[in-house]
Amino acid sequence: MSRNDEVASLLEEFADRLEATGVEYKPSAYRRAAENVREHPTPIEDLAVDGEDAVAEIDRVGDAIAAKVVEYVETGEIAELEALREELPVDMAALTAIEGVGPKTVGTLYEALEITTLDEMEAAAEAGEIREVKGFGARTEESILENVPFARESRKRTRLGDARPVADDALAYLADVDGVSRVEVCGSIRRWKDTIGDVDLLVASDEREPIVDAFVDWPAADATIEAGTGKASVRADGTRVDLRIVDDVEFGAALQYFTGSKAHNVAVRNRAIDRGLKLNEYGLFDVRDVADPDAGRRVGDRVAGETEEGVYDALDMAFVPPELREDAGEVAAAAADDLPDLVDGADLRGDLHTHTDWSDGGFAIAEMIAAAAERGYEYHAVTDHAAGPGVFGNVGLDEDEIVEQAAAVAEAADAVDAGIEVLHGIEANIDTDGGITTDDATLADLDIVVASPHSALDAEADAATERLVRAVEHPEVDVLGHPTGRLINERRGLDPDMEAVSAAAAREGVAIEVNANPARLDADGSAVRAAVDAGATIAVNTDAHTPRELDNARYGVHTARRGWAEAADVLNTYSADDLREFLA
Repeated sequence: MSRNDEVASLLEEFADRLEATGVEYKPSAYRRAAENVREHPTPIEDLAVDGEDAVAEIDRVGDAIAAKVVEYVETGEIAELEALREELPVDMAALTAIEGVGPKTVGTLYEALEITTLDEMEAAAEAGEIREVKGFGARTEESILENVPFARESRKRTRLGDARPVADDALAYLADVDGVSRVEVCGSIRRWKDTIGDVDLLVASDEREPIVDAFVDWPAADATIEAGTGKASVRADGTRVDLRIVDDVEFGAALQYFTGSKAHNVAVRNRAIDRGLKLNEYGLFDVRDVADPDAGRRVGDRVAGETEEGVYDALDMAFVPPELREDAGEVAAAAADDLPDLVDGADLRGDLHTHTDWSDGGFAIAEMIAAAAERGYEYHAVTDHAAGPGVFGNVGLDEDEIVEQAAAVAEAADAVDAGIEVLHGIEANIDTDGGITTDDATLADLDIVVASPHSALDAEADAATERLVRAVEHPEVDVLGHPTGRLINERRGLDPDMEAVSAAAAREGVAIEVNANPARLDADGSAVRAAVDAGATIAVNTDAHTPRELDNARYGVHTARRGWAEAADVLNTYSADDLREFLA
């Protein structure tokens, strides 16, 4: 696992602390550099070995930033960042997790009230001290107080997109360790929940201590929390990773047990009890008072446990995919052999929501098209931001620029010449009343229109519902993008009645997006379930701003699976012809 994310996060902290102390211009340079370091295909530590010039070859990484990167890789710290931390001794990540609180606010409140932590922020708000600071007021203070609990809770759980790469690296490492016969993640990360507590790993092996020793020697592990004979815990990239080792014959039962959810497991165990069986992490056992000569079993015999499939089969159930294990009807459906045939990543034929350097993307149109073609996609949509409320940095395109881009998209598609169909569209903005802020004539000439809320994301539920329903009723809208506008662990977003929105979308022939950006995963699994039940169509899109972000499609697919979506429910599993028909 490369250290690119680690270094990028430090550069982002550098930017925040510079901004908090009133420095202009430099913060944006550090943020651009951080984005490109994170996306760079070469491990930053390998570039740093070759010196500052090699690091400076990364786009938007100047000599000064390159020197700091090399300094960090070689020494483990950046002297200038340490000085900024001493100058402003605040928990920047925690305080900026409060919705509406940015680095400048943190700097101002530290200077005025010496606030350094969430607890101190909450205490100051409760005491009415923040409203007395110049530039603040009662409304701002009330907003901070209201959002501190959300910020505090968000610090307890890790976003799936941050934890899954750590888990994948651990899986790959352990799979190559001698003595490991099987290894899998379990817990909420295997169910692909949008946030997780810890990364849980399960290994099948006849050995114990050698596996534990290898695990704590995992190169990605920053620290060992504990190490026993059959269990161990380490911390990697800020995430706790727990390992449990079981015998091969128990692996399936343990995997089922530790995957959860708790409610699903209770329902499955009750089904076992009804059949005179006992299910636990060690296996499925016959606990009836009499032996069963017809089955060749004695009291206490292990009925199943080596595989999950065997456990479910012994309970007269179809295998339940991990994403469905939430006690939301899946147990009865599995018993009736009526589970959905869930969508798979291989079913996707294209991406219908991506960005380029015409708006806030980091790459040219041709580069994004080529990246989509390399993934084997049949089609790809360019949907840069339109100008409108909530689009920051003046990156949105006005009507004239949208028309101008159409020619650029056609030219880029011809230049790439990869046999991929390229659609030209836009990510339009939904205003507070549900109107679309780009004019209808311009929208009508586009191949696809994704309409998304970017502003007023704190509206009441009824207003949010009416707003989104009106948007999907617009005759030119094809896809409702990230319907709540949430940012996981950062912003709650809207709370609309997704059943009502889904009914409108089904009626109007508008797809509801599952935005696969790991910071969004919006719509979430419950909203997807509402859409599927309403007969609405889903679109699994990455909202990619870089070629690498096209890989985030897997997060969207698993989120759609959590909502019981089949391939037929997902717009971008359609053939190009069927897609065109839907858009028409």
